[in-house]
Amino acid sequence: MKLEVFRIGNSPPAPHFLVLSHPSSEAKAIGETKKELTRRHRMRLEFWKGLLDKSRSRGVRLFENIKPSKENWISTGAGKSGLQYAYVILMNSSRVELYIDTGNREENKKIFDKLYSQKEEIEKEFGGELDWQRLDDKRACRIAAQVSKHIGLKDEDKWDKIQDDMIDTMVRFEKAFRKRILNL
Repeated sequence: MKLEVFRIGNSPPAPHFLVLSHPSSEAKAIGETKKELTRRHRMRLEFWKGLLDKSRSRGVRLFENIKPSKENWISTGAGKSGLQYAYVILMNSSRVELYIDTGNREENKKIFDKLYSQKEEIEKEFGGELDWQRLDDKRACRIAAQVSKHIGLKDEDKWDKIQDDMIDTMVRFEKAFRKRILNL
């Protein structure tokens, strides 16, 4: 704002406030992005609360001590330090995964390779193909099972089905890996 004073003829001086700048389009865009993130965070919290409540009601104990999160994933220990089972929900898909990150790149790759050597048996026990991601250019590794494609967090009317499918998939997934992780 800039204050100017005007006088017309012999009239007393009058203030005139001049607006020098308005919120920029960038600032407005940032505000809209923050609103969208806040909305997405609320959706995730609600989605995870529903999934965790269902899981507990079905007697699935793996995630019983986990709280809902605003993140797109929630995880729990897999029985060995650095290994985590995770549920992941994206706007257009969902999956379950085993995330391997002991903090040591070589150890992670060694664990992944040991599990990968049992790929055929693991997938047979799981009941389907898995996505084996060694991630050679990263420190961590991931083994994932796709739950849904083209539907996800944005599809609130399908959350019930996605949650049921994620829980069913995690039960089979954890069962296929449990004894192998204990033997690492």
